[in-house]
Amino acid sequence: MRFLWTLLFLAACGAQPSPKFFGAQKHEILRSGRHYVVWDNGREVEVIRLGWAGPRQHDGIRADMLAVIPETTGCRAVDRTVEGDSGVMRARLTCPDRRGGASDPAPPIIRLWSG
Repeated sequence: MRFLWTLLFLAACGAQPSPKFFGAQKHEILRSGRHYVVWDNGREVEVIRLGWAGPRQHDGIRADMLAVIPETTGCRAVDRTVEGDSGVMRARLTCPDRRGGASDPAPPIIRLWSG
């Protein structure tokens, strides 16, 4: 019975996206000996690190997390939107448009009054 509970617990430990990324494209990548899961919904990205990390490894992990974004999505993270830590990181994406330039997605328009 203990074996069954252990298996169920381990199955629940897989990288699951936040609700915002349900239905997003999933990428798995190995970088610097660590596994990452990247969820890409076209406008935003979520990067999840799998496995344990020691206290002195977090700066390198954050750099790797930023590096796997363009490798997996073809887009780059908008610097001012990057949030999170060495476990889970989220950011808006800027992707090359069809003409070969870069397009930074516009922020959402908030209407305070309509007339």
